[in-house]
Amino acid sequence: MTERIDKMKQISGGVCAAKGFLASGIHCGIRKNRTKRDLALIISQKRAKAASVYTQNLVKGAPIYVTKENIKDGFAQAIICNSGNANTCNANGIEIAEEMCALVEKHTQIKKEDVIVASTGVIGQPLNIEPIEKGMQALVEGLAVNSEFAAEAIMTTDTVKKEIAVEFSIGGKTCRLGGIAKGSGMIHPNMATMLVFVTTDVAISSQMLRKALSKDVETSFNMVSVDGDTSTNDMVSILANGEAGNEEIISEGADYDVFCEALATVTKYLCRMIAKDGEGATKLITSNVTGAKDEKTAKIVAKSVVCSSLLKAAMFGADANWGRVLCAIGYSGADIDINKVCVSFESCKGILPVCENGAGIEFSEEKAKEILTEDEIIINIDLLSGESKATAWGCDLTYDYVKINGDYRT
Repeated sequence: MTERIDKMKQISGGVCAAKGFLASGIHCGIRKNRTKRDLALIISQKRAKAASVYTQNLVKGAPIYVTKENIKDGFAQAIICNSGNANTCNANGIEIAEEMCALVEKHTQIKKEDVIVASTGVIGQPLNIEPIEKGMQALVEGLAVNSEFAAEAIMTTDTVKKEIAVEFSIGGKTCRLGGIAKGSGMIHPNMATMLVFVTTDVAISSQMLRKALSKDVETSFNMVSVDGDTSTNDMVSILANGEAGNEEIISEGADYDVFCEALATVTKYLCRMIAKDGEGATKLITSNVTGAKDEKTAKIVAKSVVCSSLLKAAMFGADANWGRVLCAIGYSGADIDINKVCVSFESCKGILPVCENGAGIEFSEEKAKEILTEDEIIINIDLLSGESKATAWGCDLTYDYVKINGDYRT
């Protein structure tokens, strides 16, 4: 991630960094805690190209069906999202999601068919449109070049807001791309298990925007896991309004590559934030796999390691139990030679090799404890079988994860 950000200029502004975007977030009354915002709105001042990817859970929130229908033409102009209620498994869920879009049209004159709608929170509880309806005027009046309130309004069990933006050049034109995300629990994307909203002023066709997003999630959000649970509601959506004035990207090439690099910079940064903010987590765990015979194998191994509950627990306890790494690799289903695998643990305190050619080597337990006590841990895995690589992100498993999810509804 650091290398990517070095190639792009990181700037402030989140989803309002790109030209022509405004955002707002308020507390309208869906959530009981009045200090927590629960309704967000992001708009483009002109109709934009749009693309989304969605959860593959067979149980899907009503907003996903409405969003799919609304952006099937490749365009949208607004995103509305509530937290505190997932609007899932409700008899009138579609109706409520459509009413949210209609309220955007009523208060902004943006057509309801050009609205992406999302919800996050508790599953199976009725969502009342009344607080949303009452809050719309204040929500629209709050629209400004300010991403912060929208980022707060989509949070559920998140402890920090998640946003980033970058600036780059395409065809001599200054372009910007930024995003906000929510995600802390029920994170095991198969796309996607969080909400992510990205905006950009790059001119790009709907087809190429969809292609870029679909490709990106395979190495970003689909490589994050907090707890192995795939959510019902979540999506990644992007709006591109063309305000940067570059020649429209309509095919692969140098301009498309720069756009994809900017997108990857933002998405991978948000991946790290989501993983590090896992429910109850104290540590970000990064699994770096190299030397794989192909990318598929590298991905399988990287994801299996960060998903291991035993490995996650060991990282919580700063225990250099490298056997749990090999165990996770062994049951991953990847076709590898376990007798070639090398493992090391890394943090800002140094790098410690612990396994070579599938067998343990002597190491200092004191040094291991020093390395693993840090809040960002890297597990380096070399399969010594090829040139492919992959990265996955996760977090440790702590007592607080059970506490948080033991009374999530209350």
